[in-house]
Amino acid sequence: MDLAYLDAGSGSLIVQAVIGGAAGVAVAAKLYWRRLFGRFRRQPAEKD
Repeated sequence: MDLAYLDAGSGSLIVQAVIGGAAGVAVAAKLYWRRLFGRFRRQPAEKD
């Protein structure tokens, strides 16, 4: 018989780690998305 116990503190730590990881991935994706598509964006025409 397996006895496993997950208290509220452990569950809260796991939830915080998952949410923090998802937030980190979202921020990194936003930065790299801008950097990647900034190269393909049209540059405004310079007036001579």
